[in-house]
Amino acid sequence: MEVPEQEFGFKLNGKPVVVSAPTGERLSEALRERLASRDVKVGCDAGDCGACTVLVNGSPVCACLMQVHQASGRDLETLSGLIASEPLAQLLAKSFLKHGAAQCGICTPGMLVSAVALMRSKRELNSVEVEDSLGGVLCRCTGYRKIIDAVLDAAGTGQASATLDWSGSVGDPIPRLDGKGKVEGTEQFSDDVGPPEAFLVRIIRSPYPRARFKFGDLKEFVEAREGIEAVLTSADIQGCNNFGVIPGYSEQPVFAASESRFRGEAVAAVVGTRAAVNAFGDDEFPIKWDALPFVDEMDAAVAENAHRIHEDRQGNILCSGFVRAGDVEEGLAGAYATVEGQFETAFVEHAYIEPEAGFAEIAEGRLEVHVGTQTPVMDLDSLESILDLDRKNIRIVPTGVGGGFGSKLDISVQPYLALAALKTGKPVRLAYSRTESMQSTTKRHPAEISMRIGADRDGRIRGLHFRGRYNTGAYSSWGPTVITRVPIHASGPYSVPNYLAEACGVHTNCPPSGAFRGFGVPQAAIAQESLFDELAAKLGLDALAFRLLNALDNGVSTVCGQVFRKGVGIKQCLASIQKHWDTAKDEAVSFNRRAETSGSSLRRGAGLGAGWYGCGNTALPNPSTIRAGVLPNGTVVLHQGAVDIGQGANTVIPQIFAHALGVPVACLRLVGADTDVTPDAGKTSASRQTYVSGNAARLAGEALRAEILRRCNASRDAEIRMRRGAVEVADGTRSHSIDLGRMKPDPDGYVFRVAETYNPPTKPLDANGQGAPYAQYGYAAQLALVEVDTALGTAKAIRIVAAHDVGKAINPLLIEGQVQGGIAQGLGMALMEEFIPGRTENLHDYLIPTIGDVPPVETIIVEEPDEHGPYGAKGLGEHALIPTAPAILNAISNACGVRMTRVPVTPSRLLEAIKAR
Repeated sequence: MEVPEQEFGFKLNGKPVVVSAPTGERLSEALRERLASRDVKVGCDAGDCGACTVLVNGSPVCACLMQVHQASGRDLETLSGLIASEPLAQLLAKSFLKHGAAQCGICTPGMLVSAVALMRSKRELNSVEVEDSLGGVLCRCTGYRKIIDAVLDAAGTGQASATLDWSGSVGDPIPRLDGKGKVEGTEQFSDDVGPPEAFLVRIIRSPYPRARFKFGDLKEFVEAREGIEAVLTSADIQGCNNFGVIPGYSEQPVFAASESRFRGEAVAAVVGTRAAVNAFGDDEFPIKWDALPFVDEMDAAVAENAHRIHEDRQGNILCSGFVRAGDVEEGLAGAYATVEGQFETAFVEHAYIEPEAGFAEIAEGRLEVHVGTQTPVMDLDSLESILDLDRKNIRIVPTGVGGGFGSKLDISVQPYLALAALKTGKPVRLAYSRTESMQSTTKRHPAEISMRIGADRDGRIRGLHFRGRYNTGAYSSWGPTVITRVPIHASGPYSVPNYLAEACGVHTNCPPSGAFRGFGVPQAAIAQESLFDELAAKLGLDALAFRLLNALDNGVSTVCGQVFRKGVGIKQCLASIQKHWDTAKDEAVSFNRRAETSGSSLRRGAGLGAGWYGCGNTALPNPSTIRAGVLPNGTVVLHQGAVDIGQGANTVIPQIFAHALGVPVACLRLVGADTDVTPDAGKTSASRQTYVSGNAARLAGEALRAEILRRCNASRDAEIRMRRGAVEVADGTRSHSIDLGRMKPDPDGYVFRVAETYNPPTKPLDANGQGAPYAQYGYAAQLALVEVDTALGTAKAIRIVAAHDVGKAINPLLIEGQVQGGIAQGLGMALMEEFIPGRTENLHDYLIPTIGDVPPVETIIVEEPDEHGPYGAKGLGEHALIPTAPAILNAISNACGVRMTRVPVTPSRLLEAIKAR
């Protein structure tokens, strides 16, 4: 039932406004939809994330928790208003940009508004005060440390100053080129682009893990409700009612037709006006549910009497992965010492601050879908199949992406928006609530792992046997990729002559598990790195010395039989933290002696973790194309289709291109991902964009440079300067000027034009998993100092040192941000994050690290140039997370003598283990 609207007046950014809205409407809704203040972001509608923070009479308030009538007569300030009029906000924005404190940018308005309130009250600050004041705003990308640095720097402490270099050559730590919109609140995310008057789409979802259902009279439902335009079901799909990302594994329906397989699965959608769609309750929709028995654990799913979730998958097995090298039984039998263990990890929610959302319309007879996505061309492929529509009539326009981490590789809102726009012919919008986002989107795979490792008397590994079972949920998603990748990586970055790794995916009636930063490798690393500590101790070796002894090197074979001639940087990573390791161990010993003397329950321990990650697709084609051109006015336009989800592709790829062309990055105009105007740069995943798209950008820059130099017969060492309407070329004592106005433009307006593609050199794996699955790996080693309260069972990271081999640091500032953000997610996986279907479907029951949880992080950038990377560069995104949880678990063990084999290590689990010991 619709609530009548009333008028409410208040000041918004210094100007009196009157808004007509129903009593009880959220202030965030009124600001965004009625007053066009879309710099106010919505991440949860529950006051958990703080993205919607505004100032009310100068105090920070979550706009989603205040009703619009409560704002009457008050002064409201949002980020856009503060940036326009307040020098303090402008200073903070510049400091955020300078320090790389905004990555995806969705939380940045809430952070900056909170920081303005803090600095208005006090200008001399310390980090604790910043943490306390910004603690109500969650960030999933940055790891918070750069946010603290930025606020302290703006407050005049002089801490963590950063130098700016705007030339943009490879190696320069320039601020992100797309950062201005993020820190000023003008960046448009997926729910910011649709007009307020657009129809809303609302999904009807299964409340059960498994159920049959029947619809009632849908026609009567539509006709009985003013403002409801249509109901969509599987009957409205003209093409294939299935989607997926791996050929042969596209079995997830857009709408379940008669039976749902997990809680949150879509069965129908209602389209109508905002008021009408928001007015009815789920219990009013005409559908009858018949709950069925379900399985949510892998043991139950593979039991002989279990129902088959997909008829063609016997035993509910999705697929398996396998790598064999040497003879593992012989290697283990001949080992001087062996260790073994069983490990268990949980579902982990991506918890990006921006829930899935988008906007679609019919524009000039074509379907346009505006959406936050990591893979626009794959979205287009999916819609072509689902809609049975010629791809020439579909356009995917990526918006800003408020965090992705893998889940936004899968389609979510896209088909519902497309179907609604096609059926009604009108613009439509859809934004998931936090609950339905967490119910329906992919998770990190829970894993059950057993591993056995043996070494000789000198400490060299003789054999390693890995078995892993991964809960892939109701549908495939990226499960086959995870199951294929895990056996390749389960050895860690070490030389293992005798090796056997087996993995399988198991279907359950849980939400689908998919891609999440690391693709299954973090789970395997927990087991392998934990047992390495145990094996080193059994041999009487220092944990770091043991790893250095067994680390891979140039010319040494991986478990897949691949030998790299250069670029294997794990030894350098491990060696670079040696002094930090020695210091942390000594510090822990001294601390624990004092604690024992004083009777304190606190203990400290230092722990190590290492990891590696193959960049790009596994043993499959993985091309990327970059296009560029020069306009008659002298502007260089870079068509860069690699979606930036906060990792920095919109900065790093232009840096590589500009460096290859030989011009400052400021000369470029960037055209971002759009299936109409940018070529396919491939998906933003698997740490591939810096490597693969970066190489395509390098080739494009070199090709454009060659075209320009050829035009004036200049040598390859000539200097290019872009001028208005001309290109000047200085070649020793000779100079040339190309008058661009006299050249004939092509149909797109370019007088010079290039397009280049790069595809990594890989080889398929044979039946034993031997081959060349990746052209490059990145390497990492991390140290964690952790404090355990043995009376309470709590564990807190005190500091982390992270050494990462990036081949060549294209942009050190962004590298530090990626490392810190990955560490924050690894810390969450280790200590607090556990998604339980039906129970943790919000951000107050599901815990992610806050600004007070992430300790100081020292980043050590190691540069061992890769044979194939652009200027030697390697990918980084996944690697930053992989060693963190193992390092923390090893630190806990060294602090209190308890080996935790199940994550997250919650206080109750740790305390139980301490008592059991």
